[in-house]
Amino acid sequence: MSATQAGSVQDQLARDFVRFAIDSGVLRFGDFKTKAGRQSPYFFNAGLFDDGAKLGRVAQFYARALLDSGIEFDVIFGPAYKGIPLGAAVAVELARLGVNKPFAYNRKEAKDHGEGGTLVGAKLHGRVLIVDDVISAGTAVRESIALIRAAGATPHAVAIALDRQEKATENGQDVPWSAVNYVRDQLGLQVCAIAKLAHLLQLLKTETSFLPYYDAVAAYRSRYGVD
Repeated sequence: MSATQAGSVQDQLARDFVRFAIDSGVLRFGDFKTKAGRQSPYFFNAGLFDDGAKLGRVAQFYARALLDSGIEFDVIFGPAYKGIPLGAAVAVELARLGVNKPFAYNRKEAKDHGEGGTLVGAKLHGRVLIVDDVISAGTAVRESIALIRAAGATPHAVAIALDRQEKATENGQDVPWSAVNYVRDQLGLQVCAIAKLAHLLQLLKTETSFLPYYDAVAAYRSRYGVD
């Protein structure tokens, strides 16, 4: 497959995912306040992949995107809380596709009985893939990196559902890079996103039923967006 063909397949996967997220009520339009204090015309809440069918479907999108990316890894890690069901579902789907990988996750509070500790599941080793919903500020990724390194493994890549492609904030101020850029360029991890804000804009612009939302999302992208 040529690079052009591969790009076309990935773009189609991204558009299909955006449509699925909207149809599932996971991606909504309105007036929402983000963690950075911005008023956003859209909101993505992966916690609403809240039944077996939706969780299984989103796992298919993650698995396809990961396999298409060519990223290699040895263990899947799902950070608490949203990363736990997402990571587990992705591990199941990859195994169904013939790529069986160990899976681990963490507790927010250390357990002081039984096996103890904060990590549950497979032993972290080699190259670790972190599976989460979005990267908002990079804080959760840094916490995962610390846990993974403390276990003697290597934080290698992050898989997310949506790259918002917007400026991060530091000390309450906008900076000219996104949280995804920060994780990739400063923390040195590969990042695989099923879809980006650009794919959402493509869908809003080309389908009549979604056109009323286009101007607000495009204006938000113009004000806060980064590539």
